[in-house]
Amino acid sequence: MTTREAIFPAKRHALYEAHRYSAAIRSGDLLFVSGQVGSREDGTPEPDFRRQVERAYDNLRAVLAAGGCSLDDVIDVTTFHTDPEAQIEDIMAVRDAVLAGRPYPNWTAVGVNWLAGFDFEIKVIARIPQAV
Repeated sequence: MTTREAIFPAKRHALYEAHRYSAAIRSGDLLFVSGQVGSREDGTPEPDFRRQVERAYDNLRAVLAAGGCSLDDVIDVTTFHTDPEAQIEDIMAVRDAVLAGRPYPNWTAVGVNWLAGFDFEIKVIARIPQAV
């Protein structure tokens, strides 16, 4: 049986406790990161959409780092958007600024009508690098 290890960033914010989930689960050499939103330190949504996307990536980086990974280790991405057509330009601009380039990870974008007060969420699967 594969063991699961819960991973949390150093500054665990209120959302994880309030909604009862782990920031990520390490299983073997994979890190499954829960959806990260553009929350402020107190867990409230960032009101500016583009900044909300940037904060979601910042929160994602913190979880990846806690699990021994970086954005370079991401192999699969799922994003959730409350208004994809209106938001895609900002989403792509932020994504292009933070993802290193080719080969790009897999990406599935999903339009939704509710994200608990947020407008963007990103979840990923990363391969944990082998220690040298």
